[in-house]
Amino acid sequence: MIELDRVVKIYDGRSRVVALDEVSFAVGRGEMVAVMGQSGSGKSTLLNIIGGLDRPTSGTVRIDGVALDGLDDDGLTRVRREKIGFVFQFFNLLPTLSALDNVALPLRLRRRPAVEVATRTSEMLALVGLDARARHLPDELSGGECQRVAIARALVMNPKVVLADEPTGNLDSKTGSEILNLLQRLNRELSSTLVMVTHDATAASHCHRIVRLSDGRLEADERVAARAREVSRA
Repeated sequence: MIELDRVVKIYDGRSRVVALDEVSFAVGRGEMVAVMGQSGSGKSTLLNIIGGLDRPTSGTVRIDGVALDGLDDDGLTRVRREKIGFVFQFFNLLPTLSALDNVALPLRLRRRPAVEVATRTSEMLALVGLDARARHLPDELSGGECQRVAIARALVMNPKVVLADEPTGNLDSKTGSEILNLLQRLNRELSSTLVMVTHDATAASHCHRIVRLSDGRLEADERVAARAREVSRA
């Protein structure tokens, strides 16, 4: 589902920074992969390049067989719109919209029929356990509830790939664990492919694999034993 082939990202300014240095790995359909590393290791740059939010200096990125380096800005926008859902650390919900309207927004921006918007939005809120909170504004919800809304919004278009940037970084440990369990369950039930940047080893343990970066280089790519056993039973 995701392929990176010798991806390089260099920032040229007052000093030259090699953020990614010939990084290559693949993520299979339905896999849940954690990207770990110290601050400055290239994690967020990697996620932005996979998501088509930034372009590599060299190398190739493919999402569901589509090479991103061959696309213009409009083409990248279509890939993000049709194939990728994003979950952020700080939720990025619109404060004046209810939970329901935040989740419905991607569908409405794509001018989907009203019946489809209502049905799909209700389904997603029920899936993340927030159907009873649909009419509440973000400031009337807890942090964990806001993140559940953000996850529902990321999944409402049924994307092939979900990219999560520190999805539990702004939550307490109990709520963070609940969100990780939810992501793990959704990954299993929807067969979504998920790549999650995290500093948290506990969060990473919910994934099938851990990709470790160090100074922009791929340092390790290891399977998580507990999730590996789960995959073998599936």
